[in-house]
Order: sequence, then structure tokens, then C-alpha cells
Amino acid sequence: MSSETPESSASLPTGVDDPTSAPTRRTFLATTAVSGALVTGGVVGSTLFVDADVATAVTPPGSQLTLTVNGIRRTVRVDNRTSLLDLLRQHFELTGSKKGCNAGACGACTVLVDGRRINSCLTLAVRLEGATVTTIEGLADGDSLHPLQQAFIDQDAFQCGYCTPGQIMSGVGCIEEGHTSSQEEIREWMSGNLCRCGCYVKIVRAVEQTAAGK
Repeated sequence: MSSETPESSASLPTGVDDPTSAPTRRTFLATTAVSGALVTGGVVGSTLFVDADVATAVTPPGSQLTLTVNGIRRTVRVDNRTSLLDLLRQHFELTGSKKGCNAGACGACTVLVDGRRINSCLTLAVRLEGATVTTIEGLADGDSLHPLQQAFIDQDAFQCGYCTPGQIMSGVGCIEEGHTSSQEEIREWMSGNLCRCGCYVKIVRAVEQTAAGK
């Protein structure tokens, strides 16, 4: 007589593992797949939920700003962290002012604010409520170039041209400030504008030519 009990001798349906036996490769893979799906679903759902909250929490404050740019009065709402340079280039599509170092060290972004030259990359736009801004696009009078723009052509004072808008805007400010009594003075007061091509001698001559014609 067999010593097996009816329970132990009963056969299991095909494809079903004995629950009393050690896990098989099939049960391990199935369990892992289900657990992974649950965990992934929970993580994904949780991540999306957190990201939405974070995005709402860190929405930067903005302000409405009105200023006059190249003779045109403009009103725009901007992120309070927006620099004047980014406002000009990205919002107003005035791309003449260049982003060089973005740290106020090269002068490629120089513009005039209320007649004074500044580095627009270091100036927060929201601080210029009611200000008058002049960029390189606003110097010419129709088809007539500004005298300093013409002088740059006459003196061949540029090569690649990347720094030229900032050089010209700084030169205009330098002339208006009266710092043109000598080439040495022009060099001193234009020293914040860098030219990688090394056109300094011709730039000084262009400023000197324009100052002499005033």
C-alpha cells in the first residue's frame, strides 16, 4: 500500500506550480513583473504629482514694465529676473546688442539708458520703468547712418563685427560725455569694450573722427 495521502497524490492542473514547493523561474518572473509594474506606476504617478506642485510653487514673479525703446513706447510683462539684454533680444527682437560674456566684462551688450551707456546684461529690466533706451538699431536716421557708424566704415574699424554694436554705442556715450580730448582719453573711457580682432587703433580713430565733427 502506498504511504502517500490523497492530498499529496492529487495532481495539479497543467501549468500550475505546487504552492508548497520552492519558487520556480516562472513564478519568480511573474511576481517580479507584477511588482515592478505596481512600483513603477506608483513612482510615475507620484513624480508627476510632485512635479506639478513644484512647478506651481516656483513660478517666478513677474511685473508689467513700460519703457521707450528707440523712440517707441512699449509695455510688456516680464519675469522679474529678466535682464535688459534678454528683454531687448527675446521680447523685442532687437538682436543688434550682443550677448558676449553675460557678466559685464566685454561690453558687447552696451546700450544707452537715458543717454548713459550701460551693460544691458547686468541690468534688470524691471528697474527701468519709464526709462528711454537706445540700441544700435535706433542710431540711424532712416537711411542716414549715425556719424559714428559712418566713421567705423571710413576707418575700417571692425573685422568679425560681433563687438561692433557695443563699441559704437559705447563710443556714442564717450563722445556725449566729453571724454575725447585725446586718443589716450578715448582709450581709457572705451576700455570696457573688448575687441577680439584687435581693431582698437581704428576704433579710437573712428571715435576721434566723430568727435572732431561735432
